[in-house]
Formats: sequence, C-alpha cells, structure tokens
Amino acid sequence: MTAGVRAGTTRRTGPRSTQGAEATAVAAGPVAEAALTWVSEHRESFRLGPDALAPDGDVNRSWKPLGELAQVCVCVLRHTPDGAALHARAADLLHFAWQQTREGALFLELQRLEPWATYPLEVYAAFASGGLRHAGFEEIAAAVTRTRGWRLTEQEPNRRLGILNSELRSGLAPHLPMPSALERTWLGGLPEPWSFETAAGYTLTHVVFHLTDWGYDVSGVPPRIADYLTTWLPPWLDTCIEDEQWDLSCELLAVAACLPEAPPCGTTEAAWAALAGAQDASGALPETGPGHAAPLDFATCYHSTLMAAFAAALTMSRLGGTPQGASA
Repeated sequence: MTAGVRAGTTRRTGPRSTQGAEATAVAAGPVAEAALTWVSEHRESFRLGPDALAPDGDVNRSWKPLGELAQVCVCVLRHTPDGAALHARAADLLHFAWQQTREGALFLELQRLEPWATYPLEVYAAFASGGLRHAGFEEIAAAVTRTRGWRLTEQEPNRRLGILNSELRSGLAPHLPMPSALERTWLGGLPEPWSFETAAGYTLTHVVFHLTDWGYDVSGVPPRIADYLTTWLPPWLDTCIEDEQWDLSCELLAVAACLPEAPPCGTTEAAWAALAGAQDASGALPETGPGHAAPLDFATCYHSTLMAAFAAALTMSRLGGTPQGASA
C-alpha cells in the first residue's frame, strides 16, 4: 500500500501558448478556484456511507461521486505547480477521498463481494494514477481481469475503452488493444457531425479522456480524430453553451485542452465567460441553466462543478504555460 500522492508532468505536442491563449487561461483560473472552494466546503457530501458495501447500495450516489472527486483532484495536481493554492486544495481533497476507502482496503472487499463488477477497478484507477495503491486489491484484480468472464462481459464501447484505461492505470495488462476498442465507439467512427446530441457528447468526451489518460498524454488522440474534433468541437461547444448545458460544456472544454494542438483561444473564450457567469457566488456550477428547471443541490451540481475545475486546470496548464506539479 502506498500513501504518497504523485503528480506527473503533462506530455505535450503542438505549439506553445500565445498572448491570447494566456488570457484565456487567466480567465479559467477564477472558475477553478471557485469550483474547488465549493467542493472543499461540501466534502462531507462525498463521504461514503454505511451502505457503501451493501448489495442494494446505490453506486451512483456513493462510489461514483467519490471516484470523480479523486479523478479531478489527481488531474489538478498534475496540472498545477507545487505550492499553488489549487494544488494544495486538491492534495487535501484527494487525501480525504483516499481515507474514505480505508486507504484502498474497501476496494478489496468490493471485489470479493462483486467479482465481475467493473466499477471497483474504475474508481481505484483514479487513485492509482495519483500514486495511491493497494497491493491486495491489485493482486485479486489481476486474477479477475485474466478470466474469460471479464473479457466477455458485454459493455457499451465507450465503457470498454474506459475499463482498458483503468487496467493500464492500475498496472494491469489490458484485456484488449485500445485501438480496436476505439473503433467501436461513436467518436471512433467519425460520425456525421449533425448527429451530435447530448448522449453522443458525453461518450465522445470520455473517449478522449480515456485516450489521453485524462489529459496527461495529449498525443494519445489519433490524428484522424484530432482533425475531426478540431473542425467540429467549436460548433458543438457553441450549441451547448447556447442551450446552457454547463456540465457537457465543461467536458467539451476539457477535450479542447486534450487535443494534440489546442484550438485557437477564440473558439473557447466566450464559453469560459459564459461558465463564469453561470457559477453562483459559492462556486457551484449547475449542470444546466434555469431553463431546464433543475433544482440547485449537491446531486445536480457536484459533477459540473468538478468538471469546471478539471477543464480549467487543463486549460490553464495547456494555454497558460503553468509549471506542472511534481511528486508529493
């Protein structure tokens, strides 16, 4: 079991920032700071309850938020310099999240209770990518992932790609080649751009996150997909901003920062201004605008607030030339 927190250095390709790009990165900074402030103030809502191991427990209200918290914190650590306020806040939140898992021991219990469930590995992978590991869980996961039952479990193509990346991040041998899994996804097929809608939007963003290890290696996006996204991401983002789809807009902004060559800052500048305007005074960002009539509570804003911090950290790092985090 490893107790340290590791923050790596982003591997980049493509040109460095310009003055306009740096301005966009500066605009993203307050969004990230406000978002992580809200997350810190609501950390108790991420705490695992007594039903975390219950057979009838709601994973979407327990393990999923905790895993998303861990993933965003690892990304912020990777993309912010040591000593920065955002870096320190992310390290503190990641430590809190790891403690909720009893330093990884709960993953071992989960895998024993649900041998063929994939979510324990998917959540664990977020911690493992930040240097937080549990040898006992990895041993049993390695045995399970070598079975035919694991390889043949039927899943959505995007989910399959995510599991392969989780295997890689956890130090396990992937059960399929990533390129073959990519071909089965919506984005991998380069669909007609007018077929973009909300569900497709979320699948394409996660495909990019899995290919780049959540923005760590931007060279992971194949050239044909990078070219496709460079062309069509800006109008898709404009559509989502116009419809006040704040959560999906944040994910698309993160994708923009994950491309081998980041798009011109002018294509995202208005989006960042809109997101800043949509944040409330506490730093919370609702998933959608008021026209969609969603109440503003933890369940309807925690994910979009995390995604705002994630997208902003990537943007600041990629466009602003921010020094990267070192091992901690």
